Amino acid sequence: MSRCATALDNAVMQSFFNQLKVEIDPLTKYSSTKELIDVINSWILYYHNTRIPVKLNDHSPGEY
Repeated sequence: MSRCATALDNAVMQSFFNQLKVEIDPLTKYSSTKELIDVINSWILYYHNTRIPVKLNDHSPGEY
């Protein structure tokens, strides 16, 4: 476990949010907050259940 306030404390979350910002079109203007929340929720479902990263032997994180 890393000590408090080290550079690696937020590495996982920073990577996750970077991926979110890259894969959800940053130039899209959403008409409401609810619409944006729905897009983010659908991306999170995709991220955890559908995408197949090579590191998990071609399984989605949910299957692994």
